[in-house]
Amino acid sequence: MAKETARGQAARLVLGVTEERRVLFDQIAQGILTQLAPAERAQAQRLTLSTLRNLSRADSVLKPLLRKRPPPPVLALLRVSVTAMLAEGEPPHAVVSEAVGALRAGGRHSEGMAGMANAVLRRAGETAPENWAALPPPILPGWLRGRLMSAYGKVAVIAMEAAHAAGAPLDLTPKDRDAAALAERVGGVALPTGSVRLARAGQISELQGYADGDWWVQDAAAALPAKVLAPRPGERVLDLCSAPGGKTLQLAAAGAKVTALDISAERMERLRENLTRCRLSAEAVIDDALQWQPPDAFDAILLDAPCSATGTIRRHPDLPHVRDKSGLNETVALQAALLDRALTWLRPGGRLVFATCSLLPEEGERQVSAALARHPGLRADRAALALPGVDAGWITAENGLRTRPDLWPERGGMDGFFIAALHISQ
Repeated sequence: MAKETARGQAARLVLGVTEERRVLFDQIAQGILTQLAPAERAQAQRLTLSTLRNLSRADSVLKPLLRKRPPPPVLALLRVSVTAMLAEGEPPHAVVSEAVGALRAGGRHSEGMAGMANAVLRRAGETAPENWAALPPPILPGWLRGRLMSAYGKVAVIAMEAAHAAGAPLDLTPKDRDAAALAERVGGVALPTGSVRLARAGQISELQGYADGDWWVQDAAAALPAKVLAPRPGERVLDLCSAPGGKTLQLAAAGAKVTALDISAERMERLRENLTRCRLSAEAVIDDALQWQPPDAFDAILLDAPCSATGTIRRHPDLPHVRDKSGLNETVALQAALLDRALTWLRPGGRLVFATCSLLPEEGERQVSAALARHPGLRADRAALALPGVDAGWITAENGLRTRPDLWPERGGMDGFFIAALHISQ
């Protein structure tokens, strides 16, 4: 049996995404990389993400070199190999040799492809760096691209696609909210909104302060909803749809009495682990928010609602391949139901922050506008969105905060979010 390698397993993961429409996280969670050493597992994941971000570029290099499209497993191996050489800078001779060896060891269905792969990959490896860099990034699928074009225009969407291809740096949220001090300790940069950004993190658990729970990983945009909610010490706060827990940690670190509710037991276990590591406390409840009933009203609620996750493609480049518009209407309806139910759990004068990591207006601006129309006593608080580091141009006409992956290009971008602060009249 041939030895499993990082590149070989990356090809399997890419095949699972592009042909089987399996989410990358689910494939990894099911143990596809368990036989690799830790360093090789990290390499396989990195190469898989890079290949998905550069898929159209790899295909542009391969297309003129192929007489016909090879079988999907072989194509996946070729795509990974091209990406390894041209995007990741791995030695061409080693990449070509491994790919050819894998095909020869793969049995009669792939053995005959070894000669073809040898010739194609040798020529692909001669691609000039400037020619590779000039290739356009992958475009979004039509159903999503059309909606975003209508919402933001062609120039913005092209910039988003470039941001998706560039990937995402690692952002940390400091427990003590001292971004400058944490940035100095870990060799990062303090962002204007209070997060700390690392261009290259390496092994996260080896960073200073990880074991002591001084920080947690959280995109700079994902850290904004809890800051908009602005919890005060002693307030009863509900984090609705809370796992894996970054926002729960923010709320607890601010001194609030936090209830974290989520339907997923597996994801809630990760939340508990993060609470323990960061030496913070919250009541963790596993239940369906559409069935659960709290014993008392809350002062504030943070609802980070289930959504299409289209704002996180730069971190999850598998999403355009595994998701489509099917189910979108049902998701929007679920968001509305959760929002309506959560409002009934607020004390008079309480506040709720609604957020989605989506770029789609129907999951953001339109969702909140519809909620305001359904609830005459509800209002959107524009002033709550004026946070340090938040550009006034990010605040929409609907009094919501809209972040996008093409914003902050000089800093490495941010995830796409929509955030609204809602208040109930007393």
